[in-house]
Amino acid sequence: MAAVTFEVLKEEKKFGARLGRLTTPHGAVDTPAFMPVGTQGTVKTMTPEEVADLGAQIILSNTYHLYLRPGAEIIRASGGLHKFMHWSGPILTDSGGFQVFSLASLRQIDDRGVTFRSHLDGSTHFMGPEESVAVQEALGSDIAMAFDECVAYPCSYEEARTGVERTTAWAERCLAAHRRPDQALFGIIQGSVFPDLRVRSAKQITSLNFPGYGIGGLSVGEPKEMMYAILEEIRPFLPPNKPRYLMGVGSPDCLIEGVKRGIDLFDCVLPTRIARNGTVLTARGRLVVRNAAYAADFSPLDPECDCYACRHYSRAYIRHLIKANEILGFRLTTIHNLYFLLKLMASIREAIRRNALDDLAEEFYSRYQPRENF
Repeated sequence: MAAVTFEVLKEEKKFGARLGRLTTPHGAVDTPAFMPVGTQGTVKTMTPEEVADLGAQIILSNTYHLYLRPGAEIIRASGGLHKFMHWSGPILTDSGGFQVFSLASLRQIDDRGVTFRSHLDGSTHFMGPEESVAVQEALGSDIAMAFDECVAYPCSYEEARTGVERTTAWAERCLAAHRRPDQALFGIIQGSVFPDLRVRSAKQITSLNFPGYGIGGLSVGEPKEMMYAILEEIRPFLPPNKPRYLMGVGSPDCLIEGVKRGIDLFDCVLPTRIARNGTVLTARGRLVVRNAAYAADFSPLDPECDCYACRHYSRAYIRHLIKANEILGFRLTTIHNLYFLLKLMASIREAIRRNALDDLAEEFYSRYQPRENF
């Protein structure tokens, strides 16, 4: 029996957005869904119970960071990542590929894999497809991702082509190495912003019959419209009965546009990262609450939000906490941002159910001021 199964429950009439159910060994996920990121085995400043209470059904953790600290064997000895971090729901682990490739001055890539120096202590390590799979099996995530080559943006056509070739070769090696029956391994489609390479990668990766597919190498600096065009280009080549995961995307407008283009899963550090910088997501766009303009503003972060932070605290108080470097300030902005995105996803699911996604998008954009960058 497959470790992870996926069922499309409804397809929205106008766009073809999908309402689905992803079933894993640690519970089911209603899709489309946003995954909060627990990079090092924790969603920063939050307890697992708080994350679940906000509406999160599944979280993401990072293979690269957990491999370096505390180490995969320690997590295996604890009983796996779920037990180690006290999270009872599903977990998806990324392959570590994006992190090692982002260490531009600290790594060397060849067809075997990547030799890199730790950003923590400068020690030298090697990670290839087999090593990435072994670490993720030790972590015991419900969904593991194949090791891929994520090229930078902008890049040359030749660099993107080489990335596609390596990603396919490494995907085959990941499949050969993967042994854990209670864990699903998803493939990843690459190709940068070149439509023909994206289609080639989609055809090659889907031919390997993974139970799900990630779309990597987007939200790395390219214009949003270019990302949307790539999603539309590859959509006809993605199996309709398998989940589609747009990696590293989490701004509200991109979630809506991704869902319109048939995406089922998203993740991003954005809500927690900007929260720690004193920025929150609101129905009208981003608000930098740490700015002096809010020093005597006693309204909630977002008057239209009913999260814990907005029900009990003012902009002035939260700004004071952040300026004083008090942990509670960062907790409150994190609670708000995660709640905002998770509630948006719940609203999107309901809109798909009612064939009203167009209405939701129109109402959302009538007030929200999106940013050009991610």
